Amino acid sequence: MAEAGLFLAYAAIGTMAVAPIYFGSFSSLDRLKSAASKSRTSEKGHFAEFSDSEDEDEESEAVTAEDAYMFPVYGSAALFSMYVIFKYLNKDWVNFLLSGYFALLGVAALTQLGVRVVKGVTGVKLPLYHLNLVHHSKSVFDLRFTNLHLGMMGASMLCTAFYLYSKNWAVSNLFGLAFSFSAIILIRLDSFKSGMIMLAGLFVYDIFWVFGTEVMVSVAKNFDAPIKVVFPKDLFPAEGKLAFTMLGLGDIVVPGIFVALCLRFDRQRYLSSIGYAKDKALPRVLNNKHRGFGFPTPYFNACMAAYVAGLATTITVMHTFKAAQPALLYLSPACILAVVVTAVARGEVSAVFSYSEETKKDEDESAESTKEKAKAEDKAPVVHRYNLRNQGPAAGAGLTTPASAGELADDEQENVKPPRVLDEKVNPISEISDDGSEEAAAAAPATPVKGKKGKKSGSKAKAKK
Repeated sequence: MAEAGLFLAYAAIGTMAVAPIYFGSFSSLDRLKSAASKSRTSEKGHFAEFSDSEDEDEESEAVTAEDAYMFPVYGSAALFSMYVIFKYLNKDWVNFLLSGYFALLGVAALTQLGVRVVKGVTGVKLPLYHLNLVHHSKSVFDLRFTNLHLGMMGASMLCTAFYLYSKNWAVSNLFGLAFSFSAIILIRLDSFKSGMIMLAGLFVYDIFWVFGTEVMVSVAKNFDAPIKVVFPKDLFPAEGKLAFTMLGLGDIVVPGIFVALCLRFDRQRYLSSIGYAKDKALPRVLNNKHRGFGFPTPYFNACMAAYVAGLATTITVMHTFKAAQPALLYLSPACILAVVVTAVARGEVSAVFSYSEETKKDEDESAESTKEKAKAEDKAPVVHRYNLRNQGPAAGAGLTTPASAGELADDEQENVKPPRVLDEKVNPISEISDDGSEEAAAAAPATPVKGKKGKKSGSKAKAKK
């Protein structure tokens, strides 16, 4: 009976590990942008109107290669700090403070999870509200929510209050799943290189802190917060006290964001093959679907299968030797090898290692560059025709033209005296001769003028010459 309960616990742990990775990976896929969606957005204004808009995609945090190198360092510092805190301070007070902190995070994570589950099942389309703070024409805070968000937030608060009161393990698992799901959506690797660096670094980190010291096991046992998923080894123990098997959230999130990267790579390869471009209309094969369309997933399937195999290996070794195992010891190599072997088999090694996702920093730099270019164009000097006339014969070629109404308006704004405008026709030779410029008079073409006024004007010009 005890053995059957233990296998049930292993199956439950495996399910709770795979579920957030699978659903979180698909939720990390952004809504496709197209020329039609851009035009609709510009017509409606800056704010999206409904909860299924392309503006609903959440901002994510990109993990670059430089960040990946530092993961083991930051993780080691945080882990050892917690070990020291639990060793020298009152454990109950530490857990009280940590529980309050994780309760706030839990409300946000459970709200997001609940909203996505309800919308995924029902497909409901709700009005979207915005709370936006702007400073110097730049948005510094933007909160978007629907009535569903408000309802799920209320339910999450009740769930959190129940957890703080009872410390129920099932509710703790619910928080753990919500944290894992949210992390896989919000944390994105920018390339396979960054992902492999991160997995390799945490592979060494896990081995050292589990096999080399008692630090990780001690912190996991003393840390009374939803940072792990647990399941009783026996649901009905004879002694009356439950004993648990557990898996840390890091063993779900770290491989999970790598699996999600594989899925996004699969989609990008498919979109490239059908000729998708952001500034063009959606290809017909997508049936006007911006998300939720099918596509081949060879890398995702391979990496997902490798994760399941690595997790099964971890559980088998742990059960055989009756000792805690660093899960990343098996999961990291499994995920990396799955991608490399798949790439070699498909002849896409260069495509895999050259793949890079545009980060928020890149998007901000691109937008800033566009703004600077627009400003430079606005500041470009505008040359008016009267300026050319005032620069003499070399610039104006000896010709004078009556100024337009627009030029006169510019003259008044810039405190420049406008050139003389006559209601009657003027012989340009006479006008130039009055200025005393012989070169301009020789270069200006003579125009015939009818009437007596024209004859007098011409005779005066000859006399002066």
